[in-house]
Amino acid sequence: MNKTQTLMVELGDRSYPIVSGAGLLNDGERLRSHMRGERALIVTTETVARHGYADQVQSALGGSDRCRIITLPDGEEHKNLVTCMNVYTHLLEARHDRKTTLIAVGGGVVGDLTGFVAATYQRGVDFIQVPTTLLAQVDSSVGGKTGVNHPLGKNMIGAFHQPRLVLADTDVLQTLPDRELSAGLAEVIKYGLIRDPDFFTWLEQHMDALLARDTTTLAEAILISCRVKADVVAADETEQGMRAILNLGHTFGHAIETASGYGNWLHGEAVGAGMAMAAWMSHELGWLDTAHHDRVIALIRRAGLPVEAPTGMTTERFMELMAVDKKAQDGRIRLVLQQGIGHAVVTDAFSPEVLSRTLARFTSPAPA
Repeated sequence: MNKTQTLMVELGDRSYPIVSGAGLLNDGERLRSHMRGERALIVTTETVARHGYADQVQSALGGSDRCRIITLPDGEEHKNLVTCMNVYTHLLEARHDRKTTLIAVGGGVVGDLTGFVAATYQRGVDFIQVPTTLLAQVDSSVGGKTGVNHPLGKNMIGAFHQPRLVLADTDVLQTLPDRELSAGLAEVIKYGLIRDPDFFTWLEQHMDALLARDTTTLAEAILISCRVKADVVAADETEQGMRAILNLGHTFGHAIETASGYGNWLHGEAVGAGMAMAAWMSHELGWLDTAHHDRVIALIRRAGLPVEAPTGMTTERFMELMAVDKKAQDGRIRLVLQQGIGHAVVTDAFSPEVLSRTLARFTSPAPA
């Protein structure tokens, strides 16, 4: 097996490792070392199952006798309570107890949903994240945010429930569609923007290698991204303060996803456009100078991501959806904005006029 790298998320007795490297899907010994019981349920999706990744994990754990696979339909539109009920039913019919371990093998949707089921099945069972997309490896699999969507808002139903292990096999990224790779790069860019200006510069220098799937470059980007996120999560696990900076671009982005219909825009695509909107608004406030704004937009474009909201998105629809964002407090919209590359703030210290100008810049006029 090739060299692996391990990074700890330090949360006291709930600390856990993020292990990245090649060939990790076959590391049954490592998986078993983080399981407190004998039984497991692997939760995956149809596309991931076709690549055989769930089968690999099942084989590494000794086959199907005590480790079954449930395959869910693909897509953000299935990240809901109806799908959760199907998983609960499977667990109950197979008589899984409190010592069972759920293993999410897939992207952010299956990871979020499996984590939520684990948080709520018999008031909480263990789970392991085996992310198979770049976005999941650098973002959604780390930090214990779990949840599902509601027609009125993304991730409005959820819980904080930390995994026992995150196992990120870099080999699986070679089968990732180009669009999914770009979507993952949105979250990678985010880490440079919120906390690490040197990493942002490194991304400007290495974006072509990342898009070409150079394994060494991808591994470095994953490690640095996870280190930034692990540090933020360790400082603010349940998002009472600074952890909210991880949502740069997400308030705008979640509105785009909800308005477009879950699954029509990938999460990373919506975040890319959302980061462009946040950069523009930060520039309007005088917090981000022109040169830095232009660098942000250029890097998002180079990653193959949109820098505009979808056609037909109106200011009114944005405001309606942003009002139910989880960061909103006392009726005021709070946003993550830039005070330079590498310095993000969560704030409501902006005039409604600046927000209105930003939304008008990125939206279509309301129909007459």
